[in-house]
Amino acid sequence: MSALVLIHGAWHGAWCWRRVLPGLRAAGHGAHAVTLTGVGERAHLLRPDLRLRDHIADVLGLIDAEELGDDLVLVGHSYGGLVMTGVADALLARGLKPRHLVYVDAVTPHPGESWSSQHAPETVRARLEAAAQRPDGAMPPPDAAVFGLDGADRDWVNRRQTPQPAGVYQDRLDFDAARIATLPRTFIDCTAPALPTIAVMRERVRREPGWQVLELATGHDPMISAPEALVALLLDCTR
Repeated sequence: MSALVLIHGAWHGAWCWRRVLPGLRAAGHGAHAVTLTGVGERAHLLRPDLRLRDHIADVLGLIDAEELGDDLVLVGHSYGGLVMTGVADALLARGLKPRHLVYVDAVTPHPGESWSSQHAPETVRARLEAAAQRPDGAMPPPDAAVFGLDGADRDWVNRRQTPQPAGVYQDRLDFDAARIATLPRTFIDCTAPALPTIAVMRERVRREPGWQVLELATGHDPMISAPEALVALLLDCTR
């Protein structure tokens, strides 16, 4: 059986996978959700100098502590796709080869790109200006309606979201693209509604070789709006 490590996106935490973990574990897999430093239940660790390398280290620390080197499936949501790519590159450098990388409506970087690299200039400017107005220098969370959520789900996510460390927004990731390309990679495209900031990634994975693309007719937070469907797709990636 596989061990799945679930890496959340911006403003979220391990809490967002709550509806997904039971299904993965019921199928016999190990499932581990990590919270990145500065958000979620680790929001008290928010500081201006947090960087992408710290979030990569968070995930590597979980993998090391749980001794998950064998039969490992990495799952990254949104910003978590950037973190996951850095984690996979570090594991490959150690001689460990993850079984599968699953990008859930996520950033699929090229070497030297950041989370913000493919965002519209007005989006980058608005996020950085919002962060600059806060004492903690963090990016305030958007209303969860932009993720296609409404009703109780929207309220639940809005209550739990926390400001995102702004230092990770423009940090560029250097990695060995040829090495990453040796791994099976799946992109789960959440299409209803489609989040505009992921548009470049949707086009990229359909244009470049080596990608399996699966569509899910739900919004950007499928672990909340369509957990059963997401579990089914993740289980397919363990086979």
